Amino acid sequence: MTLRGERQADFAYQAVYRYMICLINEVSTDTRVKLPSLRQLAERLNVSISTIQYAYSLLEKEGRVYSVAKSGYYAWPVSTNALAWSGGDLLDRLYAAARRPGMVVLSGDEPALLASLDSTLLRLERELVRQYPGHLQPWSQPCGVWELRTALAARYTSSPTRCWHADDVYVGADLRGVLDILIDVLALRGTTMIVESPCDWLILRLLQDVGVRILELPWTAEGGLDRDSLERLLRDEPVRLVLLSSAVSLPAGVCMSAHERLEVARLLERYGCWLLENDTFGDLSFEATHAALRELVNPERLVVFSSFEKILGQEAPYGYLLCRRMSGELQRQFLLRSFRLSSIRQRAIARLYQSGRVDQHLHALRDQLSEQAARMDQRLARHLEGQVTYRMPAAGATFWLRSTHAVDMRQAFQRLLARQIVVAPGELFSASGLHHQNLRLSHTFHGQPNLDVALAALSEALRQAETG
Repeated sequence: MTLRGERQADFAYQAVYRYMICLINEVSTDTRVKLPSLRQLAERLNVSISTIQYAYSLLEKEGRVYSVAKSGYYAWPVSTNALAWSGGDLLDRLYAAARRPGMVVLSGDEPALLASLDSTLLRLERELVRQYPGHLQPWSQPCGVWELRTALAARYTSSPTRCWHADDVYVGADLRGVLDILIDVLALRGTTMIVESPCDWLILRLLQDVGVRILELPWTAEGGLDRDSLERLLRDEPVRLVLLSSAVSLPAGVCMSAHERLEVARLLERYGCWLLENDTFGDLSFEATHAALRELVNPERLVVFSSFEKILGQEAPYGYLLCRRMSGELQRQFLLRSFRLSSIRQRAIARLYQSGRVDQHLHALRDQLSEQAARMDQRLARHLEGQVTYRMPAAGATFWLRSTHAVDMRQAFQRLLARQIVVAPGELFSASGLHHQNLRLSHTFHGQPNLDVALAALSEALRQAETG
């Protein structure tokens, strides 16, 4: 099979993706199956390794494949028997269930499902391909193309003292790849970190895999951070850095008040602690008053990371980070990783920012997310009244629900799988067993005919799983 000539090179990944879907479906069994290596597929399909890497990245985000360091990619085991999903790692079971045909997946967190810029991005790519023929596209920019880095630096600059330059910006293949580099550059292996809780499971798994000692700082029931606990941990523990969201913390869907942000910044300054700011959902706050924490902390002890995918769509999976320090080591690590990213696609993303198209898109997307959240609130009141409590989300695409009764949430999860419904149990968002009475529920649905049926099934599953 060859893909060259089938379409322009910048779109070859789509054909690779379709081929991989067929390949995965052919080999799906109850046991894990090793998939061909990047080099093997590149030779088989006559495309670049970077094209294969990009297609694998999309498949990994969809929960169809997973990677093992120094081993390769594997297809998630898929069973036709729901009872077979009752053992093993909870996250593995969630991913395996989410990729089965016919499942109503309520566990995701994809704001751009409501409105993406995928088609706009691809149309802009076609225009740029004519301006930058293949032989003029440089691949020797390991930290990202200058045009995109400049656009991001300008976007994050807010004052002469809170300014960023293109040299402070680094673009990687995806968020996971960028976080892997950060772990190495910041020498986090075996160190101690404070992490807000609940926290995205991707981040937690990466930190746990390298032996980071995670001190969780839960959000209070009132939607604030316990500053006394934060100060105690900073004072008594050998904390290397603190991981907090820029404006709104998801999946909790809460944000710090202006006073709380100022107090946190003062504590970080007092104890000389670095801030690792998660800005993945920073542009998806429903209210403009939710200022970023980075505007208050010492910029010399700050690292910001984010990605484009949550706001632009799956055609923009790249992750990026901003940091004023450690430029030599960051450049070396990005060079070693050899991310071969499409320069055309990066330029297209940069043009979207420079033209103001991203800001227009975000304005519409935030309105849609807010309206969708209001509709989901009505549905939750109709189907789950008295069974769960929650705060209306201040950003993003999910609700963070807490059961009002003692519930075995794993049992509820399992019962829902038998009904072809997937939710995300709260324990996945903790490294120390917190949030067992919580679950994350997506609200990004367009005319989902089974949503009311699914919520009724969730109500029934919660009742049947009560332990009190």
